[in-house]
Amino acid sequence: MSRIIGIDLGTTFSEVAVIEHHNPVVIPVDGDRLMPSVVGLSAETGEILVGWPARNQLILDPENTIRSIKRKMGSNEKVRLGDREYLPQEISALILRRLKLAAETYLQQPVTQAVITVPAHFSDAQRQATKDAGGIAGLEVVRIINEPTAAALAFGLDRQDHQKIMVYDLGGGTFDVSIVEINNGVIEVLSSHGNLHLGGDDFDQRLVDHFALGFKQLYGIDLRETRRSLSRVMAGAEKAKITMSSQPFAQVLEEFIAQKNKLPLNLVSEIPRYKFEELIGDLMESTARSMKEAMKAANLQSGDIERVLLVGGSTRIPMVWDIIEREIGKPPHAEVDPDMAVALGAAVQAGIVAGEEIDAVLVDVAPHSLGIEVADVRLGMLVPDVFSCIIKKNTPIPTTKSEVYYTLHDNQQTVDIRIYQGESPIASSNTRLGKFMVEGLIAAPAGDVHVLVNFDYDINGIVHITAQEKGSSVKKNLSVSTTRPGMTDEEIERARQSTEEFLPLELEPMLAREVLPEVQQRVEGLLMRAREVSKQITGIAKKNLEAKIKSLEKAIDSSEGGEIARREEELIDMMYHYEAK
Repeated sequence: MSRIIGIDLGTTFSEVAVIEHHNPVVIPVDGDRLMPSVVGLSAETGEILVGWPARNQLILDPENTIRSIKRKMGSNEKVRLGDREYLPQEISALILRRLKLAAETYLQQPVTQAVITVPAHFSDAQRQATKDAGGIAGLEVVRIINEPTAAALAFGLDRQDHQKIMVYDLGGGTFDVSIVEINNGVIEVLSSHGNLHLGGDDFDQRLVDHFALGFKQLYGIDLRETRRSLSRVMAGAEKAKITMSSQPFAQVLEEFIAQKNKLPLNLVSEIPRYKFEELIGDLMESTARSMKEAMKAANLQSGDIERVLLVGGSTRIPMVWDIIEREIGKPPHAEVDPDMAVALGAAVQAGIVAGEEIDAVLVDVAPHSLGIEVADVRLGMLVPDVFSCIIKKNTPIPTTKSEVYYTLHDNQQTVDIRIYQGESPIASSNTRLGKFMVEGLIAAPAGDVHVLVNFDYDINGIVHITAQEKGSSVKKNLSVSTTRPGMTDEEIERARQSTEEFLPLELEPMLAREVLPEVQQRVEGLLMRAREVSKQITGIAKKNLEAKIKSLEKAIDSSEGGEIARREEELIDMMYHYEAK
């Protein structure tokens, strides 16, 4: 039987997991459980690179490397690799395909179905684009679930107690906070709030601007104006951010990052943690507001929250812990690895869908309000284009809700039902999902005919709408998806075929302790160049370079793909100014 996998398709890193012996496990990709969500095109071989190889070329060739594509999902903004343009879902499909192949290698069987997670506040277009990406990658997406929900599912597995927890999910590109109730294996999401454009990338950007401004004041050169120098500053900023999670200061040293009057210039800067916290203070305070909004929507006070569960790599920033303790009155918990929680929860949901013996029930919430367009009489005037909400945002799903509406005109025999999704009181400002006509109403004075509109929202995001004249047999039905139509089957198939040449779909051989030939070839080429450089330098520089060479050689001997990737990245960083000459 084909296995269903769980995938955390992240902004910065992605993971794939599966149920093994009734427990979720994360599957390694190239020897590492975390795979960078980066796609690149090798200028030397013309091959598509995904994961660590792509991330490692980001500094040397940023023009042919794409990161943080998740932030473009749901848009038609194309990105370029070489002489070809790609939609965001096509780039995401390459990431998903690499995860799919890793799962097939681990399981030694084809994988065709997956549960994929998305931020709780992803729009309908973004959710559909994620499904399309799965289709291009050769995966049937059997369920889309929210990231905080998945994390709560991983946390609540095998817990039979009753408690209300807050899931604080701060990743590379998005932020969500959800209030979840766990009761004897039932995980129910009570509310959710967040920001689709807040995460580690934004913290990095504040540091980039800080370092670039200091450099400009010294030398009159803006490092953000060229792709290669900007890429190096971004890499330095990310490392500084990570350092400050455990140290009070961080140093950035990027040698030969620019030149002036034919003289090389170095970026050398030190930043204390308190300055970093000043730079991101407004962003962090916005997460505090989201916590308050989520608690308000769940009708809870901070004292009602028994645990705060951390999700996402950016939660390692000490300021996150301080703000949570300030707002909730207790420190957060990290029982489940913040980097792995979402993928593990996706695997649990995949297991539930597949019929695995998992003692857990997930009750999620509607991410957006659902209703119809009506006309209202206010102060004696007819006001059109009013959104009448039937299912409110954060309502647990599946759910069924009904409302009664009245005719506006004498002898009115038809009503036009238009279904919308969104939070605006103006119907046309929301997303229209569909419409249908109810005809044959009895002729009667205005307001005497009652039309009962029923919304039945199922777990798969399908809404079944019924409109019926009360007391008669006049009835009309419509089913619509809460996600708008995305790519057609033909478009998905064409995209799948056009990208298959880069990452074939066939099952890979078992690679548990085997370094891929292309990886071996790439790192051996790097080592050869590094050895030549070491012959031309002396002193401490030679000693440091040789140490990096030995570290990479040792990683190759151990055949650990993730360790090879990390040591390769370190050597590339040290070699950069020689390669750039």
